[in-house]
Amino acid sequence: MAKGKDARIPVLLECTACVRNGVNKESTGISRYITQKNRHNTPNRLELLKFYPYCYKHTIHGEIKK
Repeated sequence: MAKGKDARIPVLLECTACVRNGVNKESTGISRYITQKNRHNTPNRLELLKFYPYCYKHTIHGEIKK
């Protein structure tokens, strides 16, 4: 049947440009995405290039704690 903990876990991705600079003056909010990762294949923190709608460009989104 099922083995202990599931391999796939939900993670939150947040824009690192906003975290680094506080909230940008030109932006009106913080971009967050929800996705899944396999903890066995990627034990480190996940970083993906995602679209940031407030700045109208692609930025690096990093994994944050819930």
